[in-house]
Amino acid sequence: MSLAAETREAVRARPFLRDALRAGLVNHSAAATWLAERADLDGDPDAVAAALRRFREELPAYETESRRASVTMRSGVGVVEGTDETNGGGGRDGDRAAADFLLRVGDTAVVDDGDRTAILATGDVDVAALTAALGRLAAADVDVAAAGVTGDALVCVVPRRDGASAVRVVEAALEAVPVDES
Repeated sequence: MSLAAETREAVRARPFLRDALRAGLVNHSAAATWLAERADLDGDPDAVAAALRRFREELPAYETESRRASVTMRSGVGVVEGTDETNGGGGRDGDRAAADFLLRVGDTAVVDDGDRTAILATGDVDVAALTAALGRLAAADVDVAAAGVTGDALVCVVPRRDGASAVRVVEAALEAVPVDES
């Protein structure tokens, strides 16, 4: 594999670097040195920097779009394990109907009963919107216990004390969801 191909692969393995390249925010020499140390690129940092510059030219510009969605919060939710997929809850929550779950993945579910808060966004949401929301929540040091998106609904479960700020963070994230045209 050529150094240029290795460099592209190393950037794709680090989405934050790809986004920074797309936005034109990268010092190519510093990024090349950093990649050479961490990605075991077998080449001179100047050659890696040149490969980064060429790769940047091939990437679409970094753009965002606003999403139309209503963001609310629901206090008193919990994340429980041991739900049964076949009957809506045959494990510890065997008496719950499947419709009682805000979100379920495998045998773990978000239910109405707990000490957390669910941030719900309904409208124009998708995986890109969830990714933007999770990135911003992480940057705001908000712990996310569960998250998912399907159809026109997105949910992030956070500690109760972080609920109000998490609503603002998710609203801001939905105002600037990155567009990836590649």
